[in-house]
Amino acid sequence: MQTPVFTGDGRSARGKKLSLTETAYQALRARVLSGELRPSAEFSESELAEQLSMSKTPVREALGRLVAEGLIEAFPRRGYRVTPVTVKDINDLFAIRAMTEGTAAAMAALNLTSSDLDRLETLAEARYEPSQDESVQSFVKANRDFHMAIAEGANNPRLLAMVAAYLDECTRLFYLGALSRDVNPETSDDHRRIVGVLRLRDPDQARAAMVEHSEHTQQGILKALISSDTTALTL
Repeated sequence: MQTPVFTGDGRSARGKKLSLTETAYQALRARVLSGELRPSAEFSESELAEQLSMSKTPVREALGRLVAEGLIEAFPRRGYRVTPVTVKDINDLFAIRAMTEGTAAAMAALNLTSSDLDRLETLAEARYEPSQDESVQSFVKANRDFHMAIAEGANNPRLLAMVAAYLDECTRLFYLGALSRDVNPETSDDHRRIVGVLRLRDPDQARAAMVEHSEHTQQGILKALISSDTTALTL
């Protein structure tokens, strides 16, 4: 499921009026995924309710959903904290991501049209300014669009759902990594290579290029978070 775009006025990007619980959920989920609420950050229902200008009840219900998703941890009589990111989390996520996206790329190599490939080529050129949050957000979205377009090309709805789910789980890792270091060169180079082998209609090369890209991203995120002066990563 793609992360919903929250407009800040209680409506989704499509203009649909949201319930207070859904509004709180989307706002808090976006803060966690973007890194605005950092891993291990602690807070209370009251603090969040005040920030969101609403009562504690919808905030509590929203937090319950985020706890169920594993993004937030609850501590009786203490409050909540953003679930820490561990090295094992990163390694586990990217092991599955390499398998699912590698398979998707191999299948897509035989299905993508010239128009699809042209769009991928454009998305592969996405860049960002590491010091600008909005620029990072646009880059992370373009990165997701790139990977989802390939997964859609596999023409396998179940595989598409798996890729989407793991991309969502990786979102806050992408944000944290991109904010910690400049990943423009390696991401663009890998994406161009993937598009190049997709144009060759070679499933094996497409799979290999995607797996290699996943490994590069995994190593880059680990390096960035371990070397940064933040508390984003728990060893």
